[in-house]
Amino acid sequence: MSTDAPPRPRTLVAGVGNIFLGDDGFGVETARALANHELPAGVEVADIGIRGVHLAYRLLDGYDTLVLLDATARGGDPGTLYVIDATDPGTRPPSESVPLDGHRMTPDAVLALLDTLCAGTGATPPRRTLVVGCEPAQVEEGIGLSPQVTAAVPEAVRLVAELVRDEAVV
Repeated sequence: MSTDAPPRPRTLVAGVGNIFLGDDGFGVETARALANHELPAGVEVADIGIRGVHLAYRLLDGYDTLVLLDATARGGDPGTLYVIDATDPGTRPPSESVPLDGHRMTPDAVLALLDTLCAGTGATPPRRTLVVGCEPAQVEEGIGLSPQVTAAVPEAVRLVAELVRDEAVV
């Protein structure tokens, strides 16, 4: 009779974006800030940047939850944070309608590639996919976040820490 506890859920928090395009670096900066916080066992934080293909292949390693951190233009005030549940593949564009460009892969493109890879390999995608997005003020060439997005990073860290704690008890 085994007394081993069931494996803890595995969560990947992935900061995506291009630090050379202003507020598009929100995900990367938030991932860096999260790396300094104590998170539940089984939670990994990764600065993915623009390596979307790498992220899709990494997800084949078997994560229960994916939390993507990214600049997300939805029409709100700059610095506004959003939590988007992208778990259901039916809420995402069909994979054939998402262009795959290894240098500029949006979260939609990463998730479409993941769906394709899982179908081809029999791997299982994350059970839950959340996007923590921040409304950008500017995404023109330049290094550094706008003051509004910089001010949103600590709140995004708090929000992600809360989300991963909730996921860890599932």
